[in-house]
Amino acid sequence: MKKTFIFLILSILPFTYQIAQGQTDSTATAPEVVVNKPVRFVWESGYLIDQQTAKMGPVNTLEAAIQHKFGTMQNGFKDLFGIYAPGANIRLALDYVVAKNVQLGYGIQKKNMYSDFNAKWTPFQQMNTGMPVTLSLYGNVGIDGRDQSVWTANQYYHSSDPYPYSTYSFKFSNRLSYFGQVMVARKFCNAFTMQVGASFSHFNTAPWHLDHDKVGLHAGARVKISPQGSIIFNYDMPLQIQSISEQADQSIHSQPVVAFGFEISTSTHAFQIYAGNNQTFLPQDAMLNNQQKAIWENFCVGFVITRLWGF
Repeated sequence: MKKTFIFLILSILPFTYQIAQGQTDSTATAPEVVVNKPVRFVWESGYLIDQQTAKMGPVNTLEAAIQHKFGTMQNGFKDLFGIYAPGANIRLALDYVVAKNVQLGYGIQKKNMYSDFNAKWTPFQQMNTGMPVTLSLYGNVGIDGRDQSVWTANQYYHSSDPYPYSTYSFKFSNRLSYFGQVMVARKFCNAFTMQVGASFSHFNTAPWHLDHDKVGLHAGARVKISPQGSIIFNYDMPLQIQSISEQADQSIHSQPVVAFGFEISTSTHAFQIYAGNNQTFLPQDAMLNNQQKAIWENFCVGFVITRLWGF
């Protein structure tokens, strides 16, 4: 009986091996199904230092942001490189995804008590296959919250008034400014993301020696050096275009903004600490009014904290 049982086992083994081998081969040669879906974590938050990013969360996502800048570093250790210097600026903001790929937001900052109502639309997102980039459109309306006497002091003139220092009736529209930007972002690999963009800024009123309109170019990048840590960078370049300028020689013009820093992120939080030569958070203000050249004495230490909630 034992001999018969052993004989049956030995007879079955070759067929069992062939069946198993056939199953292995069929599994190995089965075509892999690729699901076309948006690339995750192109950016960690909707903010890259002073810039907006092309990031768009799911519907009913709320992002709260705290942005803070200290004074300039020009006094060195006297005020701990600007940390204890006067002139610090802070902005508080809420951004909410109201519909698919559509976000609305509001923020207010200390400088000039600027309020900004903003919107972002992302018609295309980078996909695993097919669409290679994320495309976003961003815009805001800024409201200068300072006292009316700022304008009646004849330091400003309206975009429709050709005469500097002229007297005119104050209107609410004198407080308004506008910013529009197109952004194209791509996550090249897990370690590197880059974004470029172009913008147009307009102030209804401006100091006599500056322009009302400005075209700008923008670039930003992130290099991940650990699962949660990244080196970040942005650059904003106001262009000097004589055909849209009220100035004869443009001897006084806004300076490029350079900023670099480090980001630590989780699934719901992002913390960025950086240094840059700009003290405002309103992008059109930076494009038209930044007079701080990119030298060490003009750099300010700042940070950004963002938190995401899903509803």
